[in-house]
Amino acid sequence: MFNRLKKNVIASLVVTLLAGNVLPSQADVADSLPDIGTTAGGTLSINQELQMGDFYVRQLRASAPLINDPLLNQYINQLGMRLVAHADSVRTPFHFYLIRNDDINAFAFFGGNVVLHSALFRTSDDESQLASVMAHEISHVTQRHLARAMEDQQRNAPLTWVGALGSILLAMANPQAGMAGLTGTLAGAQQGIISFTQNNEQEADRIGIQVLQRAGFDPQAMPVFLQKLADQSRFTSKPPEILLTHPLPDSRLADARNRANQMRPIVVQSSQDYYMAKARALGMYATGQNQLGDDLLNEWAKGNARQQQAAQYGRALLFLEAKSFDNAKKIIEPLLAKAPGNVWYLDLMTDIDIGLNQPQQAVQRLSALKASNSDPVLQLNLANALLEAKQPAAASRILNRYSWAHPDDSNGWDLLAQASAAQNLRDEELSARAESLALTGQLAQAISTLSSASALVPLGSLKQARYDARIDQLRQLQQRFRQYQKGR
Repeated sequence: MFNRLKKNVIASLVVTLLAGNVLPSQADVADSLPDIGTTAGGTLSINQELQMGDFYVRQLRASAPLINDPLLNQYINQLGMRLVAHADSVRTPFHFYLIRNDDINAFAFFGGNVVLHSALFRTSDDESQLASVMAHEISHVTQRHLARAMEDQQRNAPLTWVGALGSILLAMANPQAGMAGLTGTLAGAQQGIISFTQNNEQEADRIGIQVLQRAGFDPQAMPVFLQKLADQSRFTSKPPEILLTHPLPDSRLADARNRANQMRPIVVQSSQDYYMAKARALGMYATGQNQLGDDLLNEWAKGNARQQQAAQYGRALLFLEAKSFDNAKKIIEPLLAKAPGNVWYLDLMTDIDIGLNQPQQAVQRLSALKASNSDPVLQLNLANALLEAKQPAAASRILNRYSWAHPDDSNGWDLLAQASAAQNLRDEELSARAESLALTGQLAQAISTLSSASALVPLGSLKQARYDARIDQLRQLQQRFRQYQKGR
């Protein structure tokens, strides 16, 4: 349903600039260790960071291969917020995103935004290892490393980081133009950025392992994950991409082990959601050959109950991807009968129903669940099923509530545009499409589209007042964003 993504490259360049090393390297047990500073007050306020984060997220949506899958996004955000709840110095909201990329990487930037590469699901053996990556990136944000780096560079080039960030995002959409932008922007400041990054990494590692432990995950996952990457680099001609920009000396690995060994040992079982998310990421979003192979599925089939269920889910998912809907249904129906509220099974069963041209069955199944009134994934599934069942008015009622509650989710706006078009409500279709354009930073096009919607409704009507008020908001946003566009 939501597997509609663009393929792009060069996300690895973000790591060098954004201090976004995916690996936790140095962790300390004591919370009282010296803090090298988090205010960065001379350069950016928290409000400015939020504005810059908003700007760059919109650029990412427009140019990067973000995975716009509600199930996966819900999972990584729930996992991320579990970690954030145990972090100190949290000054901004947090948002977590997935990029469709088979290179191991992650990065964090202004305003509490953390981006993970889908390859992390392939490389991590358990949920604690994935959480260790996220804890490290969360610590980059809470320690305001980008703002502090800008402060460090202020005397020489105040907008160096702003320009470089913009060039990297441009590189994702247009490699030639983006590389040219990077070359010009970083020429005078690259060495300073690299030097500052090492300090950032040490601090993020130290704080990240504390967050990981407090959130109830296994701190040993950090050195284990480091060792895994070290082994990969030792036996391949091309090491993991993260190690090209952030070398992994033996001393770093030893230090990570030492810090983890000082912490209380804990046995942690990965959640059912972790295995389901891993199956979904590998089965639907690998950029090359399908990575959800028999080896992994057979291993899970011999494992614990959670792994066995994930193996069945994974096989059904592969049948769905191959459009073998009957075979997928044979696997999922018994699982759903035992767990009728399982969102992973419900989402897959809905797609199977639609694939079999039986959307009304999906509507009936989802409508009978109270969770469909509150769970965002089930709301989207029900709205989509209603659209497929030729009931756009009912879909619109759900989607109007959904988009109000989740204005940053393009899935809701895209489906609302479809539902409005099916009812010949041209102004409402244009309004929804304008919101999608705004989410990708295309503010001029969004304003133009909303102006067209405004012209279609009666003069002085409530609808026109609403459209015109939104146009004013987007113009103000456009004005705020101009300084960052100049920096690029």
